[in-house]
Amino acid sequence: MSSVRIYFRPLARNSPVVCGRIPEQLMRTWIKFCGTTSLADALAAAEAEADALGFIFAPSRRRVTPEQASAIVRELPDSIERVGVFVNESAERILAIVDQVGLTAVQLHGDETPTLIFALRDHVEVIKTILVSHNFDHQLGEFCGTHECADSILLDSGSGSGKAFDWVSVRPKLNGLRSRFIIAGGLKPDNVGQAVAAFSPWGVDAVTGVESEPGRKDHAKLKSFVAAVRKAEQT
Repeated sequence: MSSVRIYFRPLARNSPVVCGRIPEQLMRTWIKFCGTTSLADALAAAEAEADALGFIFAPSRRRVTPEQASAIVRELPDSIERVGVFVNESAERILAIVDQVGLTAVQLHGDETPTLIFALRDHVEVIKTILVSHNFDHQLGEFCGTHECADSILLDSGSGSGKAFDWVSVRPKLNGLRSRFIIAGGLKPDNVGQAVAAFSPWGVDAVTGVESEPGRKDHAKLKSFVAAVRKAEQT
């Protein structure tokens, strides 16, 4: 692996960064734990030194209401980013929840269009999920080509699948693209270091791999996950 690697957050919007070519002094991977459902889990993630927590406002076993998320967010350190996950919601509904909860970013996990993303970006940071599937190349071109519409792109193997995609085969497809790439899907303490080494992502995102059961985090796994990422950054 090259010594030029992982990305420190935050980067300014429209920062002139080509994926995989970040100056060596910016060596830090952004870490998000998604599917947060309780204050105890949120505080444990903060103690483990995660950068961001995700709150799901779409059909899921880990779904929370805006009221539940707001109660958790009020108790979090200001340094923790709060990301709301949405699927095919209107801009009006998304922005209403952003204001109610105090979200710092939104993650779009459905069939959202570049037009919707541009409208949201006037108000909040936007992460667009692209599934690594048969339609991957088309989606990559739509959201990372001429438009470059989202602030970050999250590459996922599938909603809650708990399975990792092939990092090595996907990584070359991103060469020359200027987006910030986050990888998700099947990441856990015993493989996230390998993912960081193989992919050099801007960020990593985990749910199932740091849970004791759906919707409940394993606090020891949260710490082990962060430690594994930081160790991989040193190699």
